Amino acid sequence: MSAAAAAAAASAANVAVIGGGISGAVCASLLAARGVAVTLFDSGRGAGGRMAQRREVMEDGTELRFDHGAPYFTVSNDEVARVVSGWEARGLVAEWKAMFACFDREAGKFTDFEKEGTIKKYVGVPGMNSICKSLCLEDGVVAKFGVTIGRMDWIQDRSSWLLASLDGRDLGHFDYVVATDKNIASPRFSGLTGRPPPLDLSLLPQLSMMIQDIPVRPCFALMLAFSEPLTKVPVQGFSFNNSDYLSWAFCDSSKPGRAHVPLNSQSWVLHSTAEYASKVINNIGPRKPSADALAKVAEELLKEFQATGLNIPQPIFMKAHRWGSAFPAIAISGDDKCVWDKSMKLAICGDFCTSPSVEGAVLSGMRGASKILRCLNFPSGL
Repeated sequence: MSAAAAAAAASAANVAVIGGGISGAVCASLLAARGVAVTLFDSGRGAGGRMAQRREVMEDGTELRFDHGAPYFTVSNDEVARVVSGWEARGLVAEWKAMFACFDREAGKFTDFEKEGTIKKYVGVPGMNSICKSLCLEDGVVAKFGVTIGRMDWIQDRSSWLLASLDGRDLGHFDYVVATDKNIASPRFSGLTGRPPPLDLSLLPQLSMMIQDIPVRPCFALMLAFSEPLTKVPVQGFSFNNSDYLSWAFCDSSKPGRAHVPLNSQSWVLHSTAEYASKVINNIGPRKPSADALAKVAEELLKEFQATGLNIPQPIFMKAHRWGSAFPAIAISGDDKCVWDKSMKLAICGDFCTSPSVEGAVLSGMRGASKILRCLNFPSGL
Protein backbone atom coordinates (compact mmCIF):
# COMPACT_ATOMS: atom_id res chain seq x y z
CA MET A 1 0.00 0.00 0.00
CA SER A 2 1.26 3.48 -0.87
CA ALA A 3 1.98 6.06 1.80
CA ALA A 4 -1.07 8.05 0.66
CA ALA A 5 -3.32 4.99 0.89
CA ALA A 6 -1.96 4.15 4.33
CA ALA A 7 -2.65 7.71 5.48
CA ALA A 8 -6.21 7.44 4.16
CA ALA A 9 -6.72 4.16 6.04
CA ALA A 10 -5.36 5.74 9.20
CA SER A 11 -7.66 8.73 8.96
CA ALA A 12 -10.64 6.39 8.69
CA ALA A 13 -9.61 4.44 11.80
CA ASN A 14 -11.05 5.24 15.21
CA VAL A 15 -9.07 4.23 18.32
CA ALA A 16 -9.99 4.39 22.00
CA VAL A 17 -7.13 4.66 24.47
CA ILE A 18 -8.09 3.81 28.06
CA GLY A 19 -5.83 5.60 30.52
CA GLY A 20 -4.07 8.96 30.42
CA GLY A 21 -0.84 7.89 32.09
CA ILE A 22 2.42 7.96 30.19
CA SER A 23 1.80 4.70 28.30
CA GLY A 24 -1.62 5.77 27.04
CA ALA A 25 -0.53 9.33 26.32
CA VAL A 26 2.50 8.19 24.29
CA CYS A 27 0.41 5.68 22.33
CA ALA A 28 -2.32 8.24 21.61
CA SER A 29 0.21 10.85 20.49
CA LEU A 30 2.00 8.49 18.12
CA LEU A 31 -1.26 7.30 16.53
CA ALA A 32 -2.61 10.84 16.14
CA ALA A 33 0.65 11.95 14.51
CA ARG A 34 -0.10 9.42 11.73
CA GLY A 35 -3.62 10.72 11.22
CA VAL A 36 -5.52 8.22 13.37
CA ALA A 37 -8.55 9.61 15.24
CA VAL A 38 -7.91 8.94 18.94
CA THR A 39 -10.26 9.33 21.91
CA LEU A 40 -8.52 8.98 25.26
CA PHE A 41 -10.53 8.18 28.40
CA ASP A 42 -9.26 8.58 31.95
CA SER A 43 -11.10 8.32 35.23
CA GLY A 44 -8.98 11.05 36.84
CA ARG A 45 -9.30 14.81 36.67
CA GLY A 46 -6.33 15.12 34.34
CA ALA A 47 -3.52 13.31 32.58
CA GLY A 48 -0.59 11.75 34.36
CA GLY A 49 -1.51 8.51 36.12
CA ARG A 50 1.42 7.74 38.40
CA MET A 51 3.17 10.73 36.83
CA ALA A 52 0.48 12.98 38.25
CA GLN A 53 1.20 16.14 40.19
CA ARG A 54 -0.84 16.96 43.28
CA ARG A 55 -1.97 20.55 43.92
CA GLU A 56 -2.62 21.45 47.55
CA VAL A 57 -3.51 24.76 49.21
CA MET A 58 -2.46 25.57 52.78
CA GLU A 59 -4.73 27.37 55.25
CA ASP A 60 -3.03 30.70 54.49
CA GLY A 61 -3.72 30.26 50.77
CA THR A 62 -0.18 29.19 49.84
CA GLU A 63 -0.25 26.79 46.91
CA LEU A 64 1.92 23.68 46.98
CA ARG A 65 2.53 21.09 44.30
CA PHE A 66 3.96 17.60 44.70
CA ASP A 67 5.06 14.87 42.31
CA HIS A 68 3.50 12.24 44.54
CA GLY A 69 3.90 9.32 42.13
CA ALA A 70 6.97 8.70 39.99
CA PRO A 71 9.64 11.12 41.26
CA TYR A 72 11.85 10.95 38.15
CA PHE A 73 12.80 8.52 35.39
CA THR A 74 15.90 7.19 33.67
CA VAL A 75 16.42 6.00 30.11
CA SER A 76 18.54 3.16 28.73
CA ASN A 77 16.58 2.13 25.59
CA ASP A 78 17.63 3.92 22.38
CA GLU A 79 14.06 4.24 21.05
CA VAL A 80 12.85 5.81 24.27
CA ALA A 81 15.94 8.03 24.41
CA ARG A 82 15.01 9.53 21.02
CA VAL A 83 11.48 10.25 22.23
CA VAL A 84 12.73 11.82 25.47
CA SER A 85 15.23 13.92 23.51
CA GLY A 86 12.27 15.37 21.61
CA TRP A 87 10.49 16.15 24.87
CA GLU A 88 13.63 17.82 26.18
CA ALA A 89 13.83 19.99 23.06
CA ARG A 90 10.21 21.06 23.65
CA GLY A 91 10.93 21.97 27.28
CA LEU A 92 8.70 19.22 28.67
CA VAL A 93 11.49 17.49 30.58
CA ALA A 94 14.82 18.49 32.11
CA GLU A 95 17.66 16.72 33.84
CA TRP A 96 17.44 16.62 37.63
CA LYS A 97 21.05 16.96 38.73
CA ALA A 98 20.43 15.38 42.09
CA MET A 99 22.71 13.39 44.36
CA PHE A 100 21.23 10.24 45.86
CA ALA A 101 22.33 7.98 48.70
CA CYS A 102 21.06 5.28 51.01
CA PHE A 103 20.16 5.84 54.66
CA ASP A 104 20.67 2.93 57.02
CA ARG A 105 17.94 3.18 59.64
CA GLU A 106 19.77 0.96 62.15
CA ALA A 107 23.18 2.62 61.78
CA GLY A 108 21.63 6.08 61.59
CA LYS A 109 23.84 7.27 58.74
CA PHE A 110 24.03 7.74 54.98
CA THR A 111 25.94 5.26 52.83
CA ASP A 112 26.47 4.54 49.14
CA PHE A 113 26.59 8.12 47.92
CA GLU A 114 25.93 8.22 44.20
CA LYS A 115 28.09 10.54 42.15
CA GLU A 116 26.17 13.32 40.44
CA GLY A 117 25.53 12.49 36.80
CA THR A 118 26.23 8.76 37.17
CA ILE A 119 22.73 8.05 35.88
CA LYS A 120 20.86 10.85 34.12
CA LYS A 121 17.57 11.51 35.91
CA TYR A 122 14.74 13.22 34.02
CA VAL A 123 11.75 15.07 35.45
CA GLY A 124 8.76 16.71 33.82
CA VAL A 125 8.75 20.52 33.85
CA PRO A 126 7.12 22.19 35.72
CA GLY A 127 5.67 18.90 37.04
CA MET A 128 5.93 15.20 36.24
CA ASN A 129 2.47 15.38 34.64
CA SER A 130 3.62 17.97 32.07
CA ILE A 131 4.57 15.29 29.55
CA CYS A 132 1.22 13.50 29.63
CA LYS A 133 -0.72 16.79 29.62
CA SER A 134 1.09 17.98 26.52
CA LEU A 135 0.72 14.68 24.64
CA CYS A 136 -3.02 14.57 25.41
CA LEU A 137 -3.44 18.05 23.92
CA GLU A 138 -1.87 17.20 20.57
CA ASP A 139 -3.86 17.47 17.35
CA GLY A 140 -5.93 14.37 16.71
CA VAL A 141 -6.27 13.40 20.38
CA VAL A 142 -9.63 14.02 22.08
CA ALA A 143 -9.09 13.56 25.82
CA LYS A 144 -12.08 12.89 28.09
CA PHE A 145 -11.27 12.99 31.79
CA GLY A 146 -13.48 11.94 34.67
CA VAL A 147 -14.72 8.98 32.63
CA THR A 148 -14.29 5.46 34.00
CA ILE A 149 -14.77 2.67 31.47
CA GLY A 150 -17.41 0.28 32.81
CA ARG A 151 -17.99 -2.04 29.81
CA MET A 152 -16.11 -3.13 26.71
CA ASP A 153 -18.35 -5.10 24.31
CA TRP A 154 -16.95 -6.72 21.16
CA ILE A 155 -19.45 -6.31 18.30
CA GLN A 156 -18.59 -9.20 16.00
CA ASP A 157 -20.54 -8.15 12.90
CA ARG A 158 -18.96 -4.68 12.99
CA SER A 159 -15.53 -5.93 14.05
CA SER A 160 -15.39 -3.10 16.57
CA TRP A 161 -15.66 -2.33 20.26
CA LEU A 162 -18.57 -0.59 21.97
CA LEU A 163 -17.55 1.20 25.14
CA ALA A 164 -19.72 2.39 28.01
CA SER A 165 -18.87 4.36 31.12
CA LEU A 166 -19.24 3.06 34.65
CA ASP A 167 -22.47 5.06 34.99
CA GLY A 168 -23.89 3.46 31.84
CA ARG A 169 -23.29 6.16 29.23
CA ASP A 170 -22.67 4.98 25.66
CA LEU A 171 -19.20 6.18 24.65
CA GLY A 172 -19.28 4.99 21.05
CA HIS A 173 -17.84 2.38 18.68
CA PHE A 174 -14.10 2.06 18.11
CA ASP A 175 -12.12 0.07 15.55
CA TYR A 176 -9.27 -0.55 17.99
CA VAL A 177 -8.85 -0.29 21.75
CA VAL A 178 -5.65 0.32 23.69
CA ALA A 179 -6.09 -0.47 27.39
CA THR A 180 -3.39 0.76 29.78
CA ASP A 181 -5.20 -0.02 33.04
CA LYS A 182 -3.88 -3.23 34.61
CA ASN A 183 -7.26 -3.68 36.35
CA ILE A 184 -9.21 -3.75 33.08
CA ALA A 185 -9.94 -7.47 33.59
CA SER A 186 -8.99 -7.85 37.25
CA PRO A 187 -11.13 -8.72 40.28
CA ARG A 188 -9.51 -5.64 41.87
CA PHE A 189 -11.82 -3.53 39.68
CA SER A 190 -14.80 -5.18 41.40
CA GLY A 191 -13.24 -4.56 44.81
CA LEU A 192 -12.96 -0.85 44.02
CA THR A 193 -16.27 -0.30 42.22
CA GLY A 194 -18.59 -3.17 43.13
CA ARG A 195 -18.98 -3.89 39.39
CA PRO A 196 -17.54 -6.61 37.12
CA PRO A 197 -14.32 -5.68 35.29
CA PRO A 198 -14.92 -3.95 31.92
CA LEU A 199 -13.15 -6.59 29.83
CA ASP A 200 -14.81 -10.01 29.71
CA LEU A 201 -11.93 -12.47 29.52
CA SER A 202 -14.13 -15.18 28.02
CA LEU A 203 -13.66 -13.20 24.79
CA LEU A 204 -9.90 -13.63 25.08
CA PRO A 205 -9.26 -17.07 26.60
CA GLN A 206 -5.69 -17.13 25.30
CA LEU A 207 -4.91 -13.98 27.28
CA SER A 208 -6.91 -14.64 30.44
CA MET A 209 -4.14 -16.22 32.49
CA MET A 210 -1.82 -13.41 31.53
CA ILE A 211 -3.92 -10.36 32.36
CA GLN A 212 -6.71 -11.32 34.76
CA ASP A 213 -4.90 -10.64 38.03
CA ILE A 214 -1.52 -8.96 37.69
CA PRO A 215 0.30 -8.87 41.06
CA VAL A 216 0.90 -5.37 42.38
CA ARG A 217 2.87 -3.63 45.11
CA PRO A 218 0.89 -0.94 46.96
CA CYS A 219 2.48 2.22 48.34
CA PHE A 220 1.57 5.25 50.42
CA ALA A 221 3.08 8.61 49.50
CA LEU A 222 3.49 11.29 52.15
CA MET A 223 3.66 14.90 50.94
CA LEU A 224 5.49 17.23 53.31
CA ALA A 225 6.34 20.93 53.29
CA PHE A 226 8.82 22.50 55.71
CA SER A 227 9.33 26.17 56.47
CA GLU A 228 13.08 25.79 56.04
CA PRO A 229 15.51 23.37 54.34
CA LEU A 230 16.46 20.09 56.00
CA THR A 231 20.08 21.02 56.62
CA LYS A 232 21.09 17.63 58.03
CA VAL A 233 20.12 15.86 54.80
CA PRO A 234 23.06 16.13 52.36
CA VAL A 235 21.28 14.65 49.31
CA GLN A 236 18.18 15.28 47.21
CA GLY A 237 16.94 11.71 47.37
CA PHE A 238 17.64 8.59 49.37
CA SER A 239 16.47 5.06 49.86
CA PHE A 240 16.06 3.45 53.28
CA ASN A 241 17.70 0.30 54.58
CA ASN A 242 16.26 -1.47 57.63
CA SER A 243 13.04 0.53 57.79
CA ASP A 244 9.71 -1.24 58.08
CA TYR A 245 7.88 1.94 57.08
CA LEU A 246 9.82 3.96 54.49
CA SER A 247 11.46 3.00 51.21
CA TRP A 248 12.40 6.39 49.65
CA ALA A 249 12.50 10.12 50.31
CA PHE A 250 12.79 12.81 47.62
CA CYS A 251 13.28 16.57 47.89
CA ASP A 252 10.58 17.54 45.40
CA SER A 253 11.37 21.26 45.52
CA SER A 254 14.96 20.67 44.35
CA LYS A 255 13.82 19.68 40.88
CA PRO A 256 14.28 22.10 37.96
CA GLY A 257 11.38 24.36 37.01
CA ARG A 258 9.63 24.26 40.39
CA ALA A 259 8.92 28.01 40.50
CA HIS A 260 5.80 27.46 42.66
CA VAL A 261 7.85 26.58 45.78
CA PRO A 262 7.40 29.27 48.49
CA LEU A 263 10.56 31.19 49.39
CA ASN A 264 12.94 29.38 51.79
CA SER A 265 10.58 26.42 52.17
CA GLN A 266 11.28 22.85 51.09
CA SER A 267 8.91 20.12 50.00
CA TRP A 268 9.54 16.40 50.27
CA VAL A 269 7.72 13.26 49.14
CA LEU A 270 8.19 10.00 51.06
CA HIS A 271 7.24 6.56 49.78
CA SER A 272 6.30 3.77 52.15
CA THR A 273 7.43 0.18 51.88
CA ALA A 274 5.06 -2.17 50.07
CA GLU A 275 4.87 -4.29 53.24
CA TYR A 276 3.66 -1.37 55.34
CA ALA A 277 1.10 -0.36 52.68
CA SER A 278 -0.18 -3.93 52.35
CA LYS A 279 -0.68 -4.19 56.11
CA VAL A 280 -2.68 -0.94 56.21
CA ILE A 281 -4.82 -1.88 53.19
CA ASN A 282 -5.52 -5.31 54.67
CA ASN A 283 -6.87 -3.53 57.74
CA ILE A 284 -8.94 -0.80 56.07
CA GLY A 285 -10.01 -2.57 52.86
CA PRO A 286 -9.42 -1.89 49.15
CA ARG A 287 -11.73 1.09 48.70
CA LYS A 288 -10.70 4.72 48.94
CA PRO A 289 -9.36 5.34 52.47
CA SER A 290 -11.04 7.81 54.79
CA ALA A 291 -9.42 11.10 55.79
CA ASP A 292 -8.86 9.68 59.28
CA ALA A 293 -7.12 6.59 57.89
CA LEU A 294 -4.84 8.73 55.71
CA ALA A 295 -4.10 11.05 58.64
CA LYS A 296 -2.98 8.05 60.71
CA VAL A 297 -0.71 6.89 57.88
CA ALA A 298 0.75 10.38 57.62
CA GLU A 299 1.52 10.45 61.34
CA GLU A 300 3.19 7.04 61.26
CA LEU A 301 5.36 7.81 58.25
CA LEU A 302 6.36 11.23 59.62
CA LYS A 303 7.28 9.62 62.95
CA GLU A 304 9.59 7.21 61.12
CA PHE A 305 11.14 10.08 59.15
CA GLN A 306 11.77 12.03 62.34
CA ALA A 307 13.25 8.94 64.03
CA THR A 308 16.18 9.07 61.61
CA GLY A 309 17.98 11.59 63.81
CA LEU A 310 18.22 14.00 60.87
CA ASN A 311 16.61 16.86 62.80
CA ILE A 312 13.35 16.68 60.86
CA PRO A 313 11.08 19.47 62.23
CA GLN A 314 7.30 19.49 62.27
CA PRO A 315 6.06 20.20 58.74
CA ILE A 316 3.88 23.16 57.84
CA PHE A 317 1.88 20.84 55.55
CA MET A 318 1.36 17.08 55.57
CA LYS A 319 -0.93 14.76 53.62
CA ALA A 320 -0.81 11.09 52.64
CA HIS A 321 -1.97 9.51 49.38
CA ARG A 322 -2.59 5.84 48.69
CA TRP A 323 -1.37 4.14 45.52
CA GLY A 324 -3.36 0.95 46.02
CA SER A 325 -2.38 -1.09 42.97
CA ALA A 326 -0.11 1.26 41.11
CA PHE A 327 3.17 -0.58 40.99
CA PRO A 328 3.27 -3.93 39.14
CA ALA A 329 5.24 -6.76 40.70
CA ILE A 330 5.84 -8.61 37.41
CA ALA A 331 6.14 -8.02 33.65
CA ILE A 332 3.67 -10.08 31.60
CA SER A 333 4.48 -9.69 27.91
CA GLY A 334 8.13 -10.55 27.33
CA ASP A 335 9.83 -9.27 24.19
CA ASP A 336 6.63 -7.89 22.63
CA LYS A 337 6.44 -5.16 25.34
CA CYS A 338 2.63 -5.16 25.01
CA VAL A 339 -0.19 -7.71 24.86
CA TRP A 340 -1.74 -7.75 21.39
CA ASP A 341 -4.72 -9.61 19.95
CA LYS A 342 -4.92 -8.85 16.25
CA SER A 343 -8.26 -10.59 15.68
CA MET A 344 -9.92 -8.57 18.46
CA LYS A 345 -7.99 -5.39 17.60
CA LEU A 346 -6.96 -4.94 21.22
CA ALA A 347 -3.64 -3.79 22.64
CA ILE A 348 -2.87 -3.86 26.36
CA CYS A 349 0.03 -1.61 27.29
CA GLY A 350 1.75 -0.37 30.41
CA ASP A 351 4.78 -0.82 32.61
CA PHE A 352 3.24 -4.10 33.79
CA CYS A 353 3.99 -5.41 30.28
CA THR A 354 7.68 -4.54 30.36
CA SER A 355 9.24 -3.26 33.57
CA PRO A 356 7.84 -1.22 36.49
CA SER A 357 9.26 2.10 35.31
CA VAL A 358 8.37 5.18 33.29
CA GLU A 359 10.70 3.98 30.54
CA GLY A 360 8.93 0.61 30.46
CA ALA A 361 5.55 2.32 30.19
CA VAL A 362 6.76 4.56 27.34
CA LEU A 363 8.19 1.62 25.42
CA SER A 364 4.99 -0.40 25.86
CA GLY A 365 2.87 2.50 24.58
CA MET A 366 5.15 2.80 21.55
CA ARG A 367 4.75 -0.91 20.83
CA GLY A 368 0.96 -0.72 21.10
CA ALA A 369 0.86 2.15 18.60
CA SER A 370 3.17 0.25 16.27
CA LYS A 371 0.90 -2.84 16.27
CA ILE A 372 -2.11 -0.76 15.23
CA LEU A 373 -0.19 1.19 12.59
CA ARG A 374 0.99 -2.06 11.01
CA CYS A 375 -2.63 -3.20 10.77
CA LEU A 376 -3.34 0.10 8.99
CA ASN A 377 -0.55 -0.76 6.54
CA PHE A 378 2.12 1.61 7.71
CA PRO A 379 4.90 -0.80 6.72
CA SER A 380 7.43 0.19 9.37
CA GLY A 381 4.95 0.72 12.21
CA LEU A 382 6.49 3.75 13.91
